[in-house]
Amino acid sequence: MAFSLDLKRVLISDSVDSCCKTVLEANGISVDLKTKLTKEELLTEISNYDGMIVRSATKVTADVIKAGKNLKIIGRAGTGVDNIDIPTASLQGIIVMNTPGGNTMSAAEQTCVLISSLARHIPQAAASMREGKWDRKKYMGSELLGKTLAIVGLGRIGREVAHRMQSYGMTTIGYDPLVPAHEAAKFDIEWMELDKLWPKADYITVHTPLIPQTRGLLGDKTFPLCKKGVYVVNCARGGIIDEASLLKALESGQCAGAGLDVFETEPPTGVSADLVQHPKVIACPHLGASTVEAQTRVAKEIAEQFVDAVQGKSLFGVVNATFLTEALKPEAQPWLNLGDKLGKIAAFIAKGKFTQVTVKTHGADLKSARHYITAAVSAGIVEGPEVNLVNSAAIAKEKGHEVSSTHSDTVGLPYSGAVSVTVNSDGKDTCLCGTVIGLGVPVLIKFNSLEFCGAVPLSGNLCFVSGNPGKVLPDLVSKFGNNGAINHVHVAGSGAESIIVVSTSTGALHDYPCVAL
Repeated sequence: MAFSLDLKRVLISDSVDSCCKTVLEANGISVDLKTKLTKEELLTEISNYDGMIVRSATKVTADVIKAGKNLKIIGRAGTGVDNIDIPTASLQGIIVMNTPGGNTMSAAEQTCVLISSLARHIPQAAASMREGKWDRKKYMGSELLGKTLAIVGLGRIGREVAHRMQSYGMTTIGYDPLVPAHEAAKFDIEWMELDKLWPKADYITVHTPLIPQTRGLLGDKTFPLCKKGVYVVNCARGGIIDEASLLKALESGQCAGAGLDVFETEPPTGVSADLVQHPKVIACPHLGASTVEAQTRVAKEIAEQFVDAVQGKSLFGVVNATFLTEALKPEAQPWLNLGDKLGKIAAFIAKGKFTQVTVKTHGADLKSARHYITAAVSAGIVEGPEVNLVNSAAIAKEKGHEVSSTHSDTVGLPYSGAVSVTVNSDGKDTCLCGTVIGLGVPVLIKFNSLEFCGAVPLSGNLCFVSGNPGKVLPDLVSKFGNNGAINHVHVAGSGAESIIVVSTSTGALHDYPCVAL
């Protein structure tokens, strides 16, 4: 079950650098540039395209995605993807891709400029000068040397901010649930939990996506934990800092100033607009990625990523199925095929009456393969023309099948790698264990604890029968064999608990159902 991307026509619905269109067309992909479409116009147009590229203006909502009957990929020329309904895209089997590094330097520099401007009140002083004033005492600033900068979110941008502000002599501390302390230390950032971080910070900058866990990260509960007179900066996403809480903190003096490049509503209205007008706030109209270099970079990168995806080279930048990059590698194809077939057999044996499926990869060589093999097993379980590696897990869950996965470096069998799929039906577990042999041939090697004398090739139509071979085989041979329909027979175990697998060219016959692989 490989993933392929046939991309013939792409819609660019926001203003991006012209190099994006040039790169796509140079690689045989037809491109239409249609900006400022109304939602109704977009809903009408989108069905004509295989791919779509946006910036921030276009809102790729669930109804837009569902209207895109031919959509295979949505790309954002930028980092954040909160203007794209990722769960709906995933369920529809559509790849969502961003350019994770394209905005890094521009966003980091914007953050550093705001920190410096807060320390020295540069915009306010400049505005005062235009009014003919000379307020030297009013705009007394403070040095950044010796101050502590707390960075929440230690990805590319957060690390670049740390590097630059360290040159000012700032101490950098930080938190990121995905970055361990030893990794943060490589960038001279002391990692600490948020409850310990807030009281230490003179300046706080946030560099996280806007997700339920980060919405209102700085708010009524956290501002009181901070130093009185703390400065905050947000060049990430509006909503990470609760704007109503920030306004109260500014009024009370708990927060001495804020540098805001993003807002909960853009252009700002309501509380967002009140913050823009506040004398302690330096506000910018979402300029973090607004440099000539960044705009050229992200436009070129998203186009090149589309081309690489079509050519099967890479799926760099995928945000809703990150394992697909590994799944594209030639060595992954036999294991994808194995996972798909084990999923089909598991669903067949359980007769569709199951809720829990556990996939386990065995062997150090398969450690990085766990996620794409699990997606392949899910695809086998819920097979259908609309199913692919992107949406298989979501569709399985929608149908009531919870698919989980684990890994073990040990195999316990004379193979370098193996995959086991355990399905629970009516309270009874059935475990299928398979591997890949020869030139990529998927085979079944164990059924529960029973090991087959010879590996069972997973192809054609397979009939699974339990019972004593001496009693079962004569009936099987008489019903299948008399028609010349038996290709091979494999037996695991002995006595009444044996499992017999018959490969037949006819499919189901009499009382013996088969699974088609």
